[in-house]
Amino acid sequence: MSYTRTTSEGGAGHQYPGVRGRRQRRSEKSKRAGPVQTLGELFQLLVRKVNRTPAQARSAILSWRDAFPLIETSETVIVGAAELAATHRFSFWDGVVLASAAEGGCRLLLSEDLQEGFTWNSVTVTNPFGVSPHPLLTDLLQ
Repeated sequence: MSYTRTTSEGGAGHQYPGVRGRRQRRSEKSKRAGPVQTLGELFQLLVRKVNRTPAQARSAILSWRDAFPLIETSETVIVGAAELAATHRFSFWDGVVLASAAEGGCRLLLSEDLQEGFTWNSVTVTNPFGVSPHPLLTDLLQ
């Protein structure tokens, strides 16, 4: 998962694998950010579904950590996740991801798992592999 920010402040960005471009240094401007939790999700995905060794998965998450500014899981994020679970039937951990995006000032959350078009606290969910890409995603990838 990844997010787009409303501003171009912050560290470096990283394109999705297979998308043009490579990592940039954290000091350069970016429109991308990610929550700390998604590094763990990436590790699990690489080991369980892509058959990478734990050492290879560790190397990958360290690379992504260096490429993206990270959004910490704060008290506000936890309360937001509980709100999403209670009022919108999100799993708590999906709520953490969406609440992290909101806390980080993001406008777009890329996810295959969450409902396309769902908006909460100015963050809209979109499937990056959907038939019609969200206009913010199209702008991000250009």
